[in-house]
Amino acid sequence: MVPKFVCKKQILTRGISMISITLILIIWTVSTNLKWLDPVFLPTPQSVWRAFLELIRDGYKGTSLSTHILNSLYRLFLALILAFFTAVPLGMFCGISRYILAIFDPIIEFYRPLPPLAYYALLVLWLGIDDKSKVALLFLSAFAPLFISTVSSVQRVPQDRINGALSLGASKPKVLLYIILPSCLPDIITGLRTAIGVTYATLVAAEMVAATSGIGWMVLDASKYLRSDIVFVGIILMGGIAILIDSIIRLYQHVRFSWIGRQD
Repeated sequence: MVPKFVCKKQILTRGISMISITLILIIWTVSTNLKWLDPVFLPTPQSVWRAFLELIRDGYKGTSLSTHILNSLYRLFLALILAFFTAVPLGMFCGISRYILAIFDPIIEFYRPLPPLAYYALLVLWLGIDDKSKVALLFLSAFAPLFISTVSSVQRVPQDRINGALSLGASKPKVLLYIILPSCLPDIITGLRTAIGVTYATLVAAEMVAATSGIGWMVLDASKYLRSDIVFVGIILMGGIAILIDSIIRLYQHVRFSWIGRQD
């Protein structure tokens, strides 16, 4: 059972969060409706809501709002899936063998600090302006944090745990599958959360640079026509989707690894 004081703390923190959001909405509503700020720079909540209904009804530039959202999510999740199923196995082997790590670590450490848009021009040149270059960019953005978190977690698995399994007759593949992988999963999921954050920000930037659909492109295109209401709709949608994705992963972490932080 969860202690009562833990539940009270959760209720208190959520209450504080709701109060802060409510205050922001009140300040936004009052300042815009009293014309303290130019509506071109900060539209009223009512105009943002009307723009949202307009996008649902008519779409944007001949494409429905749901299509823009789905196009962005398709690029995001395709890149994340590819990155997860390559970075995690490679990270595990690199964590086990220093020789394999010596091969891949310099390459990843070289491109990891680079801003993704710095090499996006090369990807567009090599793969074209369509989704291939965007998925490749997002893949590289997600790969590094997943790889690093996996390598680090493998290297921190207690050696006694591995030796105990080997002494009981477990083969090396079984040790990898049943001892090392389960021990690393919490850190891998944390790395996935980091990768999603980095990749999501890169997605929006990539769509703003070279795209004809997606939430990021819609925001940039609307800004050219001073449609700040649509810009705000896009920003709110991007933030809401990011919070939803992160909340799902945090819920999985809480359910799957509920023992973390409760050892004492």
